[in-house]
Amino acid sequence: MASIFTKIVNGEIPCYKVAETNDFLAFLDIRPLTKGHTLVIPKKEVDNIFDLDQTEFAGLHLFSQLVAKAIQRKINCVRVGVVVMGLEVPHAHIHLIPFNQMEEMNFFNPKLNLTSEEMASIATLIQEGLTEL
Repeated sequence: MASIFTKIVNGEIPCYKVAETNDFLAFLDIRPLTKGHTLVIPKKEVDNIFDLDQTEFAGLHLFSQLVAKAIQRKINCVRVGVVVMGLEVPHAHIHLIPFNQMEEMNFFNPKLNLTSEEMASIATLIQEGLTEL
């Protein structure tokens, strides 16, 4: 059975897309820890990030770096944190989380409840940040 992320890649489930290439997709987390919390995935469905081949692994991280720089440009934060856990969805993914204090990186924190308009606005901001790079 396809993961929820594969369904997003295939257009079966909508997302707030931030960036896309032939091999990778970045979109806003619908249960964000902070504004701008973005997920970066390979389009190829692989459960464990360390099962990607070297080229895919490197490509995912280079793509994540570009998206993180765009987030840093457009979202008010000290840094963009990087988290790879991989237990919640069986599809390799990287969390890019803009933060100002370490406590904001705690996945046990309550998630933000943003409107669809807020999510769309944040996605547009990050997209603008990409075009500025």
